[in-house]
Amino acid sequence: MSQEELLVLIHKKDERAFTHIYDMYSKSLFAVISNLVKGREEAEDVLQEVFVKIWKNIDSYNESKGRFYTWILNIARNTSIDKLRSKDFNNSQKNLSSDNFVHLLDDSNKLTNKIDTIGIQEFVKKLKPKCIQIINLLFFKGYTQQEASDELEIPLGTVKTQNRNCINDLRNFLQV
Repeated sequence: MSQEELLVLIHKKDERAFTHIYDMYSKSLFAVISNLVKGREEAEDVLQEVFVKIWKNIDSYNESKGRFYTWILNIARNTSIDKLRSKDFNNSQKNLSSDNFVHLLDDSNKLTNKIDTIGIQEFVKKLKPKCIQIINLLFFKGYTQQEASDELEIPLGTVKTQNRNCINDLRNFLQV
């Protein structure tokens, strides 16, 4: 089944198409979500929320504005960031015991593998060091542009311009 046929079926709210999309994209979306939301249970909740949003908002997808995968990837990223910024999530993180942080040592080694599962890491490595730094903060760590500006100690406008230029460089690598 082609992606075009699949999208037509999803627009018609065909549950088989939804299952097919889940099977196709859930692992890569989960890797992106897990990169931002550290707890497995929370990441699974966010993944479920992402697919509900895809199902409910499929009519807002516009093929002329970008690929379907890019659209759902943005939903996953934005939903993950929303989760991290939510009051309930922040309150739940305040009362964790030190046992909950043992996995961080293992997870830091797996970060490279998680990013690589969606095939982006090799392209990001080809960028200028400043671009790598900005993309890591904005896309893989979930920083806002203002937070990246503060972290890098550069003006917000510079972050915005460099981000746009870096994304264009990344697009050029992907088109080759």
